[in-house]
Amino acid sequence: MSVMNLVSYEDALASYDPVMGLEVHVELGTKTKMFCGCSTELGAEPNSQVCPTCLGLPGSLPVVNAVGVESAVKIGLALNCEIAEWCRFARKNYFYPDMPKNFQTSQYDEPIAFNGYLDVQLEDGSTFRVEIERAHMEEDTGKSSHVGGATGRIHGATHSLLDYNRAGIPLIEIVTKPIVGAGERAPEVARAYVAELRELIKALGVSEARMDKGQMRCDVNLSLRPNGTETFGTRSETKNVNSLRSVERAARFEIQRHAAVLMDGGTIVQETRHFHEEDGSTTSGRIKDNAEDYRYFPEPDLVPIAPAREWVEELRAALPELPRVRRARLQSEWGLSDKDMQAVLNAGAVEPIQETIAAGAPADQARKWWMGELARRANETGTELSEQPITPAQVARVTALVAEGKLNDKLARQVIEAVLAGEGEPDEVVEKRGLAVVSDDSALGAAVDQAIAENEAIAAKIRDGKVAAVGALVGAVMKATRGQADAARVKDLILERLGAAGQ
Repeated sequence: MSVMNLVSYEDALASYDPVMGLEVHVELGTKTKMFCGCSTELGAEPNSQVCPTCLGLPGSLPVVNAVGVESAVKIGLALNCEIAEWCRFARKNYFYPDMPKNFQTSQYDEPIAFNGYLDVQLEDGSTFRVEIERAHMEEDTGKSSHVGGATGRIHGATHSLLDYNRAGIPLIEIVTKPIVGAGERAPEVARAYVAELRELIKALGVSEARMDKGQMRCDVNLSLRPNGTETFGTRSETKNVNSLRSVERAARFEIQRHAAVLMDGGTIVQETRHFHEEDGSTTSGRIKDNAEDYRYFPEPDLVPIAPAREWVEELRAALPELPRVRRARLQSEWGLSDKDMQAVLNAGAVEPIQETIAAGAPADQARKWWMGELARRANETGTELSEQPITPAQVARVTALVAEGKLNDKLARQVIEAVLAGEGEPDEVVEKRGLAVVSDDSALGAAVDQAIAENEAIAAKIRDGKVAAVGALVGAVMKATRGQADAARVKDLILERLGAAGQ
């Protein structure tokens, strides 16, 4: 990867104002494709879920997926959009090997939903409104695999393989209006918007919105303009960014790169760019000198869609609890202050905590482990909290073992570390590593007697009634037993041995 000049983020913002546009593609969770009856299930043999329609064979005719339309309307309503009374599909014409028809069935000037907004909460608790230009229906392309090169990209590959199973899967593309006024917080706004959108999509039940599986991906458009000016600069488009952290990093990197070019007297090239996870950089993809001519025209094989107003209002009335409302309810149920709830939000811990509680853990314990041990690990590894290799059910089981007295907090941390390392379920780890709390008097007696014998001065204080000194002896026993002793039982045994139990 070539090294490029960057200016510091602070210097970039001292001279320039960032303008963003975010395009998010959401793969709908329908059972069949957008215009044919082929299955959308993941993991099938390549090219086994195709038919004449999604392969674009002559004479085949598309039929619209009704659930896809309903999902689009739900998304539009949840984004406070107007729902079109009448709209059409269009053909977007361009050639690419993974698009078998040589055109994509999409929507152009007549989207099903338009002119909406989404309020997003930033890390300090403030709210930023992102205006939505449109949400429209389209289909996904197939998937190319470039083989024989070092990078997995087409450059240097010896050949390419094409899998059309994904071709025709329903997509909703959600396009923001230009996002202005975010200033230095632009990368944070980008991340917060995509995070809120993902939660909203999941709440609607129209997609799992797994970014790691490509079910939701974001194109980050960014340009800079000199501070105090109104005219937008030339934009770059970083394609297919697939995690919240990467959305933020891509926006930040492009701000620094654009500023370096402009400060050096250069001009920004309008182009698509690739994002690199390993170092957060972007590199040039395809030059887009002028607006591309896709020769859009209405799709002649599909009738227009005219959602009945009564139906739209029925869908509006049936919308589930949306993320902002749910967060307020959970904050109340969990008894958290605004500050504590904001910390949970910033860590991306709402879902894991909620699922851990659903699996049987007390709210305070679920929050303790996700916001403590697991958040620390996520920070150290630079990953999302939800991506940690431990399930809410496993965390709930650890809390249950603590509640049953089989683990203390120190041992519980070891169990969690082992689960994260892939050593199995919590109960398996306890058994394999021999981590259970020791509370049997006969097993603890020797360690207690040894601690008393080695600390006669402290033992004498306890015999004289200074019971507070027992902590030192308990600590000695805990050390001798590698933290596995039941501390409460150890204390009782020491006081019994020293004749201070009733004091």
